[in-house]
Amino acid sequence: MKLATKPVTLGMIVGNRGFFPAHLAESGRKIMLQVLEAQGFRVIALSPEETLYGSVVSHADSHKCADLFKRHREEIDGIVVTLPNFGEERAIADTLRWAGLDVPVLIQAFPDDPMRMSVANRRDSFCGKMSACNNLRQYGIKYSLTSLHTVDPESEAFRQDLARFAGVCRVVRGFKHARIGVIGARPTAFNTVRFSEKLLERSGISVETLDLSEVFGRIDRLDNEAAAVKAKLGQIGDYIQTAGVPQASLLRMAKFGAVVDDWMVETELTASAIQCWTAMEEYYGVVPCTLMSIMSDGLLPSACETDIAGTVAMMALAYASGKPSAIVDWNNNYGDDPDKAIVFHCSNLPKSIFVEEGDVQKAGGLIAPDDIPVMDFQEIIAGTVGKENTFGTVVGRVKADPFTYLRVSTDDLNGRIVAYVGEGTLTNDPIKTFGGYGVVHVPKLQHLLNYICENGFEHHVAMNLSQTAPAVNEALNKYMGWPTYWHQA
Repeated sequence: MKLATKPVTLGMIVGNRGFFPAHLAESGRKIMLQVLEAQGFRVIALSPEETLYGSVVSHADSHKCADLFKRHREEIDGIVVTLPNFGEERAIADTLRWAGLDVPVLIQAFPDDPMRMSVANRRDSFCGKMSACNNLRQYGIKYSLTSLHTVDPESEAFRQDLARFAGVCRVVRGFKHARIGVIGARPTAFNTVRFSEKLLERSGISVETLDLSEVFGRIDRLDNEAAAVKAKLGQIGDYIQTAGVPQASLLRMAKFGAVVDDWMVETELTASAIQCWTAMEEYYGVVPCTLMSIMSDGLLPSACETDIAGTVAMMALAYASGKPSAIVDWNNNYGDDPDKAIVFHCSNLPKSIFVEEGDVQKAGGLIAPDDIPVMDFQEIIAGTVGKENTFGTVVGRVKADPFTYLRVSTDDLNGRIVAYVGEGTLTNDPIKTFGGYGVVHVPKLQHLLNYICENGFEHHVAMNLSQTAPAVNEALNKYMGWPTYWHQA
């Protein structure tokens, strides 16, 4: 199944307190349900027939709500606690403890109207939210907060809170039972892509392996006229311009892709990392970049050089945004601008992040028609193994858009997974090179580069044309328990 495509299902707890205006719980529940459903969430909540206004006040209410959530354990991705009035903080905490779902929790409190502060209408949710959070902290339950302490559910601020929280839920859900495939061995020269399967397994992420010799063996048994091969050839032709690429190379790519597709379906994998440098070229005669690009563009992230930790970062960004991720190198300085750099790969970048015809026209000459992606040969490896053995790269320029970057690394020496995340902008600054490339602007870039080097992070980084750093940071730091540095201007 593709990443980030399943709608988010939320459990909802309506807080209420006996000596506060109960009618606020009734109206608040209706408003919150309308808002959540309008934003595309499926909601599981107590009905007014089960408890007073479907709220949670008593010990018995907590059991009813917890039992409801447990019945939907496999569906619920996160829980929203809404406080139309002060709320019974212990009942809320007991519900979450007894449900035992271990999913992200968002605490929302309704704002008071200063002109409606009578006993019949005052909410005191401002205060109740503190009590609810205090109890959750005592119970050891992790929770998220809205950007404003009290927030109107129908406001733009809360819609943004929900979008961020949905991203958090998708990341946490995605990593609970993630399965990633690694094809081939780590290239000898790339110590930087070493990783710990055991640390990933402890976080719910399993790694399946397949040796390149087995892939080549399966390819040898695959007829050129097989339906899967023809389908993959058609997919490649529809996906990217292949003018000048030998038909023999395209056939090799199609057979490799058919085998990989079959293996991933068979082993229920949603992401991968593939050995390239230089066994693929020497012993099979193509690079796998286009096939990886197709997978990443279809929300099945694929990183090169068996960089599984890089794949994990690609997955997190795709979960948070619902958009394809790429793996690139922090590769070059851009002149003497300390906040700009060139990102680059050979490349296997997904096609949807490259410039298109319309981008060329809008850029006013800053980017050229040959920046639009095409299939070509891998210029670096060609000097060693020959041009004819290196067709399959996706060459082009990344479009000028805001982006989020993320690096995940298994810190084996300290027995933990760590990460850094931040946001920047891809620009139209002039550049002429090969592979997949772009110029980035990142505020305080020199500080970030210093952090990367001081802490021994890899030169690979995942990027996604979205602004999802807050969601990714919260998901990894708070809910996954991975110490994550959030680089901010």
